[in-house]
Amino acid sequence: MTGPQRPPRERVVLAQRRGARQVRTRTEVVEQTDLGAALIGGLIRAQLGLALRLGLVVAVGFGALPVLFRIDAIAEAAILGIRLPWLILGVVAFPVLYAVGWSYVRLAQRNEDDFLELAGD
Repeated sequence: MTGPQRPPRERVVLAQRRGARQVRTRTEVVEQTDLGAALIGGLIRAQLGLALRLGLVVAVGFGALPVLFRIDAIAEAAILGIRLPWLILGVVAFPVLYAVGWSYVRLAQRNEDDFLELAGD
């Protein structure tokens, strides 16, 4: 006499459970525990570091312009009757600032996406 057949037993290992770490990490962030504060602090440091690096690029780049304009060959050069320093300040500066701003937004979004991936959202 044989009874109903049972499916073979399957061993469940906690490391293979999906979602356990993600929910815990999200809870840590929401409840502002020490781990959550460390995760948010890491995001803030990453965003601050990005802002400082790009700000330094802009400051050095535009800070070097007065030194560059002191060179007679550059200060006296003209294109289509407009002196080169005015062209650099009026035409080149804005696309450069736009590119730096675009880069900042893109890289900041990448930092936030990495944080959300880590937090399991």
